[in-house]
Amino acid sequence: QVQLVESGGGLVQAGGSLRLSCAASGTIFSINVMGWYRQAPGKQRELVATITRFGSTNYADSVKGRFTISRNNAKNSVYLQMNSLKPEDTAIYYCTADQSRIDYWGQGTQVTVSS
Repeated sequence: QVQLVESGGGLVQAGGSLRLSCAASGTIFSINVMGWYRQAPGKQRELVATITRFGSTNYADSVKGRFTISRNNAKNSVYLQMNSLKPEDTAIYYCTADQSRIDYWGQGTQVTVSS
């Protein structure tokens, strides 16, 4: 089992920045992909960004150029630097990790962007 704990959410004004962190713990031997998803009220959960253990990244079009995902394999951690935040970025952000084709999820952290 892998446990994921997110941190770094909060309230920020439009145009501001936040940095989310997620640390994995438990039985870890080789986490392949780590990433971030988000779910806004009344909407489906959507991909924000992913990163492989070798550093290959993938971003949703809506966050390209504003968000940066990074990872520290030694610490089993993934980060999301969010700049130029918009009100439409308001959502609960979930960390995810794939190990042996099993997806693990964190409990989420709230990000609220005020206009």
